[in-house]
Formats: sequence, C-alpha cells, structure tokens
Amino acid sequence: MTPPPPLLLLLLAIAAAARSCHGYQYNASQGPLVTSVIIFGDSIVDPGNNNGLLTLIKANHPPYGKDFFNHEATGRYSNGLIPSDLIAQGLGVKQLLPPYLGVDLSPEELLTGQLAYFDEYRAKLVAIAGEEETEKVIEGALFVVCAGTDDLANTYFTTPFRSVEYDIPSYVELLVSGAEAFLRKVSARGASKIGFVGMPPVGCVPSQRTLGGGLSRDCESKRNQAAQLYNARIEEMIGALNGEPGFRTLVVYLDIYRILDELMERGDMYGFTETTKGCCGTGTIEVTGLCDSRFVSVCDDVSQHVFFDSYHPTERAYRIIVDDIFDHYIQVLI
Repeated sequence: MTPPPPLLLLLLAIAAAARSCHGYQYNASQGPLVTSVIIFGDSIVDPGNNNGLLTLIKANHPPYGKDFFNHEATGRYSNGLIPSDLIAQGLGVKQLLPPYLGVDLSPEELLTGQLAYFDEYRAKLVAIAGEEETEKVIEGALFVVCAGTDDLANTYFTTPFRSVEYDIPSYVELLVSGAEAFLRKVSARGASKIGFVGMPPVGCVPSQRTLGGGLSRDCESKRNQAAQLYNARIEEMIGALNGEPGFRTLVVYLDIYRILDELMERGDMYGFTETTKGCCGTGTIEVTGLCDSRFVSVCDDVSQHVFFDSYHPTERAYRIIVDDIFDHYIQVLI
C-alpha cells in the first residue's frame, strides 16, 4: 500500500544577475551558478502556494511576514525569508521565489519565477522558450527535494491512523520508497543534480515538545529516533541510486539534523536566547491559524528565537541552516 503523496510544491527561478555566494566570489559577468533552482517541498520552502489551495493551513496573515518586505504576509511560514529564497539568492539566481499558484502569471514570470508541478511547468516553458532552451534550463538546474518531515511529525505522530497501520520502521520504509520513486521520476525528466534535504530533530521542534515531551517539554526521543532512522535509510537509498548503472543524476544528501540540533542545544553560540519556544503566542503550540495577530502577540525580538511559530524557524535561523548547506555541499551541486 502506498501512502498518499505529500503536498509537493515546485518553485523555479532563472535570473541574469549574480551576487556573492557563501564560500564563492563571482561577478555579474559570470552569471548565476545554475540555470535555475527547482524546489519540491513542504511548508518549510513554500513561498505561498497554500494561498491558492482550499485549506485552512495558511500563513498569509500577520504576524507571518512581519520582517518581510513591506511587512507583508505572503504565505511564507516565517517572519521573513525562507530557505527557497535564500538558496536562490546564494546561487545568484533570484532574490525571491513567488508562488506558482499565485494569480496573473505572465510568460516572463514563468521564465523568472516558479511552478507547481514539473510537467506542467515544462510544457509551458517549451511553449515560451522552445524545446532546446527548455532542455538547457532543466539540465543546468539545481533540483532540491525537501519533504518527509511533515509526514512524520504531523501525520504519523499527530494523528492515530498511520501509527495504527505501521510501526516506525515500516513507515520510514514507506517514506523512503516514495522518495526513491520520486527521485527516479525527476531524474527521468532530465535533472542532472538533486539535493535531498534530510529531516531535522523533529522531537525538539516546539510543537513536538509540547505534544510529546511531557510537562517539562523535553525533546521527544521517539520522534528524533524516527528522524535519524529515516535519514540513515535515505542516505543508503541515495548511495544505491548513485551507484546504479544507467542512473545519470547525481543525488546529494543534505544533512540539516546536525546544524538544527546545534542551534537548539547550543543556541547561545549563535546569539539565540530562546530555542524551545516559538516567537508567536506562547510559543508552544501556535502555528498557522493559531498564530494570528488578531488573537496572539509576538515576541519583541524575533532574532533571539530559533523558531518563529511552534514549527517553523525564523529567517535568522534559516540563514544559518542554508549557510551550513552551502558550506558543506555546494561544491558538489554546482
């Protein structure tokens, strides 16, 4: 039995200007480091696709976006920029990645903006730029997959249905199998390089501490152990794919468990004073609709917090995480 697919959002950016990249210095005449950035993922990298979906899980209201341009709540689950923006910026591709499910998208925006589903995007790009240019864009793109965390934290551990049907190892295998099938499909469509983001220490996220960490809100060990098992199995699967004859895509595992664990356990080293609660409301459970300026207040200094709501990090924390990814993996991915 296969699980229902997680909501996969696809974003794309192509730009003509370059800027400094962590560990790299280049000028505008050199151009971007990749032709485009194509990201499949969940709420961590969503710049507002949920705004166009029939769902209550939205971030298009204050205090989300309180430190974004014009203090606008765009649907990004943070106070400001998110990893998809920061990755595109770091590669010299684009400053912001707008949501594909927004309205009034022009042909120019499709060439410099985003998309929701890869096949749909490709067909539109062919119509705009032609087959040859489309192949160049896809071949020179950096693909990033960021999915799985929501499936574990908000499906397996939060609702009873999956945990009744699967124990943790079998559910992890289900997720890994789905990830492998997805990577094969992306590879078959012309991707040359894919970065696959692993899971963070799920049990230490504020909402998971509240739901599973008891009165003291400790890190919940079962959730962290499940994330570690998933990461180990994903690494094994990626290694097997890369060694498979005929598989022409390079897939690179991107570890974020270590850096997020460090931010939460030794936040003072990075200037954080609050690592176990979000900035919104009590910081223990508020997320999406519960994190709403009409009903709750926000902390005075967001920069002191690792998390903005009870699930999603602040822009400052995201910058540290993306910097770490660039420092460890970017040479392989460009």
